[in-house]
Amino acid sequence: MTNQTDVLISGAGAAGLTLAIDLARRGVRFRLIEKMDKPFAGSRGKGIQPRTQEIFEDLGILDRLAAIGDEYPPQREHRADGTHRDSPMMEHRDPSPDEPYRNPLMVPQAMTEAVMRERLAELGGKVEFGCELVGFAQGEGGVSCRIRTASGEETVRARYLIGTDGGRSFVRAALGVDFPGNTLGIRAVVADLLLEGLPRDAWHRFNEGSMADQISLCPLAGTDLFQLQAPVPLEGEIDLSLAGLAAMIAERSKRKDVVVREVLWASAYQMNARLADCYRVDRVFLAGDAAHIHPPTGGQGLNTSVQDSYNLGWKLAAVLAGVPDALLDTYEEERRPIAAEMLGLSTKLLEASKRGDMQRGREVHQLDLGYFDSSLSLNGAPREIGISAGDRAPDAPIRGAGGQSSRLFELFRGPHWTLLGYNTQGDALPVRANLHIHRIGAEFDDMAGHMAATYGVRDGDWVLVRPDGYVGGIVSGEDLTMLERYLAGVGLSRLC
Repeated sequence: MTNQTDVLISGAGAAGLTLAIDLARRGVRFRLIEKMDKPFAGSRGKGIQPRTQEIFEDLGILDRLAAIGDEYPPQREHRADGTHRDSPMMEHRDPSPDEPYRNPLMVPQAMTEAVMRERLAELGGKVEFGCELVGFAQGEGGVSCRIRTASGEETVRARYLIGTDGGRSFVRAALGVDFPGNTLGIRAVVADLLLEGLPRDAWHRFNEGSMADQISLCPLAGTDLFQLQAPVPLEGEIDLSLAGLAAMIAERSKRKDVVVREVLWASAYQMNARLADCYRVDRVFLAGDAAHIHPPTGGQGLNTSVQDSYNLGWKLAAVLAGVPDALLDTYEEERRPIAAEMLGLSTKLLEASKRGDMQRGREVHQLDLGYFDSSLSLNGAPREIGISAGDRAPDAPIRGAGGQSSRLFELFRGPHWTLLGYNTQGDALPVRANLHIHRIGAEFDDMAGHMAATYGVRDGDWVLVRPDGYVGGIVSGEDLTMLERYLAGVGLSRLC
């Protein structure tokens, strides 16, 4: 018997879980399968960048993650003479009205994914562990997928298949999509350890600038663990046992007081920077590490993966609801250049790390990434101030006519589009399903003029915000016909 679904997601890491949560809240039928028998237990990724925090707020999980996570501790460079020097991992930045989250949040990857599975369950979804995609074929109107489980093999007919199955993606290989890039000539160990002898108030670093002897031990927020990171020789077996890792720490740190009590997870891996030639082949898509892999420097990999799925989810839902399939072409159009940029940034930071002088700045926060050249960016008259189509839609404090304080992000939260009229006159645009229309200046007050200053809007302007929190367009009252055409093109047709 062949089972039916709208979307089959293969791979239940951060990318697959983000997509599943987004589809679940939109009422889309999907299945999320994972070939491993149980969740990944390690902390390979641990940094949640400010832009991803905004996404997690929208998906309803940020506060849970912030409760178990923490900001990054300072770096502590230990010197050979026994002294040390502390320095900030990055400059701390206080929240602002337009950027409520301005510092990375540390949460071990296993804990992040556990919170995501919990949220998915609340929305009626689940991960099917021990289910492996072993084959698929595209045909008219869908993809026929073969899944192997402990009880045998089944066939699933899906309208779309999404490969979120990691750097060694079966989906990508089966499609024949090339994965060009570079093996960066660095092999490293990462491990989660229970140890004694080091305080948890700093990210401890030894032998900075030496690729032969460098080692770091970072306390993992929300746990009693430390994450070990260390470059190792390109060839040969690496002893990942408790005794082997304890010996590495003792040799490189020259510390006899650091005692390893337990190794919860450890891996040796080659660093790569690779980008898939394409993200879509008909009804099959790639997202996350299946589409791009980065060196860990800068904390870009997990975050870029989450944002892939956040971009793809609303577009899949729209096309399944009847919007022309061409909308899905904008996924690769928008996300592949972002991944290429992140690959370059991660590689640059890796080179700095080799020299022992890596500094993470605003560029890792991903707040300035946008889709300025996208075909979904409605460009009207040139704008001299403020943001433009394709920019991230900033936050701002507002007060409702009923007297309660709120934020623009509260208006954006959910799977809908948002249209903001700034001191607009006359009737609003006709009502449409999946479009929330709000008037700033009537329904809400622009407190202290923050929205006007950040957005650069004038009286009579309309701001269209996409479901993924990016500006679709900013137009004046004289350009409403152009806005009407845009809305119709993305499936927001008039109801009356």
